[in-house]
Amino acid sequence: MSEDAKWYVVHTYSGYENKVKANLEKIVENRSMQEYVLDIVVPMEEQIEIKDGKKKATLKKVFPGYVLVKMIMTDESWYIIRNTRGVTGFVGPGSKPVPLTEEEVKIMGVEEFMPTVDYAVGDNVMVISGPLENFPGIVEEINMEKKKVRVSVSMFGRETPVELELVQIRKM
Repeated sequence: MSEDAKWYVVHTYSGYENKVKANLEKIVENRSMQEYVLDIVVPMEEQIEIKDGKKKATLKKVFPGYVLVKMIMTDESWYIIRNTRGVTGFVGPGSKPVPLTEEEVKIMGVEEFMPTVDYAVGDNVMVISGPLENFPGIVEEINMEKKKVRVSVSMFGRETPVELELVQIRKM
């Protein structure tokens, strides 16, 4: 059943994305529609701002005015989402929602892919991207849920643990 679910783009009033997500989640729960509406996402990305010489990470909406919904399109699920407060409609010609292609879903980074990891705790690795690029290190911990790895890197003559993305290192 859930393999029939596709990602649809819902247009909202700008600034109402999180409110729409919360409202939809409440409605889906109240009407027991979890098998029709599987996921509701407001795509966010972390941006680093430098203010007063200090780095500050903030989350910015990747697509302001849009919410992505993974759902099985039925008359009822369409009606409920279409008539949720803050929703102006689905993206698609006329009132016919068009699901995202698998390629579009990948590009938008909505569905999490799990990177394959060919290294283990204790392995010698090389940092291949980021500020510590080309630094060798030893894997101390791998956290698949957070997609992070802690590597002990030799900096300024001492071992320093750093947290990196799983894809930022490769086995030596």
